[in-house]
Amino acid sequence: MAGIYIHIPFCNRKCHYCNFFSLASQKNRTEFLTALKSEITQTRDYLAGEPVNTIYFGGGTPSLYQPEALQEVLEILAESPSLPDPKSSSSIQHPVSSIQHPVSNIQHPASSIQHPASNIQHPASNIQHPTSNIQHPASSIQHPVSTSEASLHPASTLKEITLEINPDNVTSVFVTELKHTWFNRFSVGVQSFFDEDLDWLNRAHSANQAIGAVRLLQEARYENISIDLIYGIPSSTDTRWQKNLETAFSLGVPHISAYALTVESGTPLAWMISKKRISPLDDELQVVQFKMLMEMALDHGFQQYEISNFARSGWNAIHNTNYWKGIPFLGLGPSAHSYNDNSRRWNVSNLSEYIERITNGACLYVEEHLTPEQKYNEYVMTSLRTMWGCDSQKLIYDFGSTIYDFFRKNALPMIDRGLLREVSGVYFLTDEGKLFADGVAAGLFLVT
Repeated sequence: MAGIYIHIPFCNRKCHYCNFFSLASQKNRTEFLTALKSEITQTRDYLAGEPVNTIYFGGGTPSLYQPEALQEVLEILAESPSLPDPKSSSSIQHPVSSIQHPVSNIQHPASSIQHPASNIQHPASNIQHPTSNIQHPASSIQHPVSTSEASLHPASTLKEITLEINPDNVTSVFVTELKHTWFNRFSVGVQSFFDEDLDWLNRAHSANQAIGAVRLLQEARYENISIDLIYGIPSSTDTRWQKNLETAFSLGVPHISAYALTVESGTPLAWMISKKRISPLDDELQVVQFKMLMEMALDHGFQQYEISNFARSGWNAIHNTNYWKGIPFLGLGPSAHSYNDNSRRWNVSNLSEYIERITNGACLYVEEHLTPEQKYNEYVMTSLRTMWGCDSQKLIYDFGSTIYDFFRKNALPMIDRGLLREVSGVYFLTDEGKLFADGVAAGLFLVT
C-alpha cells in the first residue's frame, strides 16, 4: 500500500507559529492547480504501481478552493496506475467520515530530554525526518463506514481521502458541495475554542465558527471528523485547556490531534520572542496540559495511538499511521516530500519556481538515498511515538543482532529511569517518557 499527499500552499493569513511553506496570497491560484495536475501526470510512476489506500490534502489551507476544483484533482489522480480504472471496477459507497499531518507545524514540546518533545511533523513540508522505510508488523486499520449520497472512487484499495479544513471556510453551501466529491474524512483546524487563544495565534476563525464547522459536517452525515488543538498557548490557562478538551469531547468527533505550541525559526512567533515582544513559552505549562490531555482522553474512551493523536477504537487516521509505519508515499505540490522505501525527496519550496519548473519539464526536487543508519534511526524515532512500539524482532531482522545489542544497551538505563518499558520484546514510551520523546529516541540513535 501507499499514500499520496497534496500540498496546497495558500492561506488567508499566516499564523504566528507556522513554518510550513504557505503564502497569504491568492496570486497564481489557477496557475498552481494547472501545474499540480501536470505534476500528477509527470510522477505517476513514482510509486511503481503500489496500490494507493489514502490521499491527503494539506497545506496551507486546501479549503480555500471550492470542492469542485479539488474533486477535479482527485479525478486526475484516479487515472494513476496505482488506482484501478474506474471503468473496470465496481463502485463502493462513500464512507461518511471526516485532516496533518499534519496538520500544522505545531509539535509536541521541545526536542531535548529536559523538555517534552516530539519533532515529527506532517511529511508534506518542512520536515527534517520523514518516516523510515521500516513497516511495523501491525494490522491495518479501517474506519467504520456508513452510506451517503455520494460515491467514492471505485478503487477497492482506497480507504481514506482527507481534506484539511479551516473553520471559516465551512458554510452550508461548502458542505453541500462536498457531498459531490470523494472526500470521506475531514481534519478541522480548530486549535482552540477560545477567541483569546485564536487571536494570540493569529488564526482567521472564531470559536463559534470552529464549533459551527464541526456541526455542519455532522449534519451532513459525515462521521470521520478530526479536530486539531494546540496546548501551551501563553494566553491559555489549565482551566481553559480543560474546557477546550471538554468541548472537543462533547462534539462527538472520533479523532483529536493535539500539539504543543513550538517556536520555529523564521516565524513571527520566533521574531516576537527574540524582540522581547512576548515572553518565551512556558515548558511547565505544556507538561501540565499534555498530562491533562492524556488523562481526559483516556477517560473519554480515546486511545493515544501516537504521541499527538487520539482516537476512538477503529478511527485512527490511516494516512498518518502509514507515515509512522514507513509505508511509501508520493508528495505533490511545492515543498511536498516523497518516500519510497530507499530514498526520500522534497519539492522546491517556492511557488513561482514550482510552476516554472513544471511548465518547462525541469526537475522539481532534491533526492536523498537513505543509509542503513538513517533507516534505523528513523524506525526508532517513529515507532517509539506509537502504541505499537519498537519491535526487537524487526530490529534484528532488518539491522542485525549487533545493532539490536546497541539498542538494548542504551535502552536499559531508560527503562531504569521509567522512560521506557519492554513487553515481550517490544519497547514503548511510558507516559513519563512521552514528555521526553525526542531525547529518548536520540539516546538510541546511531551517530552517523
